[in-house]
Amino acid sequence: MSLASTPFDLPATGDYARDWALVDVETSGLIARRDRVLSVAVVTIGPDGEQTGEFSTLLDPGCDPGPVEVHGLTVERLQGAPTFDQVAGRIGAMLQDRVLVAHNAQFDYDFLAYEFARARMWLPVSQRLCTLALNRQVDPPTDDMKLGTLAAHYGVPQQRAHDALDDTRVLAGILRASLREAARLDLPLPLVSCPPRAESQFTPKPPKTPCAYRNPGRMAPGGPLLQGMKIAITGETAHARAELVGRAVAAELNMMTSVSRHTSVLVTNEPASRSAKARRAAAEDVPVIDEHTFLRLLADVQAGTVHEATAASAAIAPVKEPATAAARAAQPKSTTVPVPEMPVLPPPSPDTTVPAPRQPGDSAGTLTKPLMSRRVLVLGGAHTEAVAARTRVVELGGSAAVNLSASVTDVVLLPDGEKDRRMSRITVLGLPVHDADWLISPTADAPATTAVRPKEPHVMPRGGVIDLPIPYGGPSPEWYVTASWAPQADCETDVVAFILDDDEQVTFDEDFIFYGAPESPAGTVRLLTGGPAEQTIALDLASLPPATRKVVIAAAIDGATAFGTVGAIQISAALGNNGSPLTRATLDAATTERTMLLAEIYRRGPTWRLRAVGQGYDHGLDALARGYGVDIAD
Repeated sequence: MSLASTPFDLPATGDYARDWALVDVETSGLIARRDRVLSVAVVTIGPDGEQTGEFSTLLDPGCDPGPVEVHGLTVERLQGAPTFDQVAGRIGAMLQDRVLVAHNAQFDYDFLAYEFARARMWLPVSQRLCTLALNRQVDPPTDDMKLGTLAAHYGVPQQRAHDALDDTRVLAGILRASLREAARLDLPLPLVSCPPRAESQFTPKPPKTPCAYRNPGRMAPGGPLLQGMKIAITGETAHARAELVGRAVAAELNMMTSVSRHTSVLVTNEPASRSAKARRAAAEDVPVIDEHTFLRLLADVQAGTVHEATAASAAIAPVKEPATAAARAAQPKSTTVPVPEMPVLPPPSPDTTVPAPRQPGDSAGTLTKPLMSRRVLVLGGAHTEAVAARTRVVELGGSAAVNLSASVTDVVLLPDGEKDRRMSRITVLGLPVHDADWLISPTADAPATTAVRPKEPHVMPRGGVIDLPIPYGGPSPEWYVTASWAPQADCETDVVAFILDDDEQVTFDEDFIFYGAPESPAGTVRLLTGGPAEQTIALDLASLPPATRKVVIAAAIDGATAFGTVGAIQISAALGNNGSPLTRATLDAATTERTMLLAEIYRRGPTWRLRAVGQGYDHGLDALARGYGVDIAD
C-alpha cells in the first residue's frame, strides 16, 4: 500500500506543512534502557502529503525477544537479521531534518535514542509529534485512543497489528486525519523539542534500597537507634561516607540526604557547622550525635516496625489482590500538605468518595444535571468570573473544557470573550454560544453538532475523590494521570511527582520525578511529555514499594508567571496510556501561585484513590520539593 496517492488535503503553510518521519518499533520489552528494538519501520512524507521514502527491517537484538505472543518475532525469525548499528545510518538519514511521528512517541523516541547510543551515534531528531497527544487535543468520540480504534474511527484500513511497517502505514492515515481535524479546530500542534531539558540543581543522586521499616520518630536522648529511623549525615567524617551509609542501611536504618521535621537524628562531627542540614536540624530541634556515637549505636540497633504490606507479604504467598487484610483495616491518612506555611487557596472539600458516573441517557441524572454529557468552553471574563462559570458548569453535571476540541458542545461568553482568538473558529464550526445567564437555567436538549461518547468520563469537582478500580485475572496496567492547559507563549509549566512514605516525605531523592529525572529507579512512576501544554504521570501502582503511601502530582511554572495567567488546568485519569479517561477535573482557582498540587493518589485500605486537589503556593518548585524532603542545593 503506497501513501503517494493519499495527500493530506491540508493548508500548505504553518505547523501542518512539515516534513514528517513516521516511526514504529517492536521491542523485547517496555523499558528502553534495558530492552531492545526487534523491528523498525520508517515512512517519510513531505509537506504536500506525498510519500518520499519507506524502510523496514527485522533486527537481531542479541537477546531474548520477549513477548512473542504480542509481536510474533521469534528467535528463528530474527536469525540473520542485521543488528541496529548496521542500519542506524540509513534510519538516521531518514529522520534527519524531519519531525518524528509515532503513536506514543516518547516510547519510540526513547528506544531509538538508546539504540543510537549503543551504536555510538546521536539520534538526529529535534522535534517529535505524538498522535496520542494530538488526538487527546482533538478529542474524537472514541472509546479509547488505541491505534486500531482511531484507525476504525478515521476509516484507515489495518491489516496486521503489531507489524511495524503496517502500523506505520496505518499511522500515516491517522496522522492525515488528525491533522485535518486539528486544522478544522485551529489547534496548535503538540510538538515536543528533543531531547528533554535537564536542570543541574535537580540532578538526582545514585539510588538506594528503600527501607522496609516505619519511621519510629526522633531518637530519645541517650537512647538506642531503632530500625526505620531516618538518619542524615553532614560535614567531614573519619570513615568514608559510603561506608557509614552502607553499614547503616545494612542495619535497616533509613539514610536520608536531607533534614526535615521527620529526621530521627543528624550525625556530624561539627556541631557548630552552618551547613544547610545543620541549620535545618537546629530549626526543627532534631537530635545531633557525632560519628563515634553513631558507630557505637550501630552495633546494637533495636527492632523496628515493618511496613504493613511488607509484613504481610513475608507471611503469605503473593496474590493478585492489591492489598492485605491488615491494609484493608487501615484507617485513612491525613492529607495535610507538608508545607502549610504558605497556602493561598482554601482547603479542598472533605474526602468523599465519588459515586460511579452516570451514563448518557440516565433519566435520573438528566433531571437533576441538565448539562450531563455536555462539554462547555468558557471564554473571557475576569478571573473570578471565569472560575465561577466553570464551577457552575460542573455543578450542572457538565465538563469544563480548557481548550477547543471536537468534544466541545457549548461556549459561554463572558465580558470580552468575543475577543478570544478562538471565536472565529467557533463561529465557523457553528457551536452554540451563550451568555452567562444561560448557566442559571440551561436548556437540556443535547446539541446535534457534537458526537457523544458511549461512556463519558466522570467529572470531579475540586477536592473530589474516586476509587481507582484494579482489574483482576491478569497483570495490572499502569494508570496515566494527564495534566493539560491552554498553550502559553511566554512561560513553561512543568508537571512533577513525589513518591511519599508514612511521614509524607520522599524516601530518597530519586522519589522526586521531574523533567531532569523523569523516571523513578524502578520505573514505577514516570513523567511523559506529550507536548508543550500536556504532561502525564504514569504509575504502576501494583509495583510501588510497601512504604509508599501516597504519590503527589504537582505543577510548577518556570519564572515569575503565576497560574492565574496560565488559567485552568485539566487533569484526567485513564487506565493505560491509550485508554479512555475514567475521570476528569478542571482546576482553576489559582491566582498568584507558582506551584500547585494537582492530584494525590493514596492508599485507602485495599484500594488506591485519586483526589483532585487544586492547592496552590506562591513559592517555587525548589521550596515545594524541600517540603517533601528532597535535598536541593541553595
